[in-house]
Amino acid sequence: MTMSLEDELTTAAVNGNSAEVEDLLRRGAQVNGLNRFGRTALQVMMMGSTPVARLLLTHGANPNVADSSTGLTPLHDAARTGFLDTVRLLVEFNANPQAVDNANCRPVDLARKYGNEDVVNFLDSLENSQ
Repeated sequence: MTMSLEDELTTAAVNGNSAEVEDLLRRGAQVNGLNRFGRTALQVMMMGSTPVARLLLTHGANPNVADSSTGLTPLHDAARTGFLDTVRLLVEFNANPQAVDNANCRPVDLARKYGNEDVVNFLDSLENSQ
């Protein structure tokens, strides 16, 4: 069975391979296309890979796509795992910091739960500046 370009794109994103991500997008992979597991590249990307995140977002990846089973967005995942650079980038590309998952948690709630204080401080500062 041959993999779709979207499967290849999500695999490259999981592996943090920005050169391959760029090549696949150039070859016509749909940035918001779903892989065989129903996920987009932004949903499955290596959260610490800011170059991959930037590539996907500048090519129009939807930063507010939610996991169909959990309601988690990429911002929830980045906040939970504590990758401040990725959190900042997602917010810069209009990720909604007030999005709630199926457990009614916002990204800041997950950052707090997992002890990612720098992410908590950044997300709290967004609320306070509005």
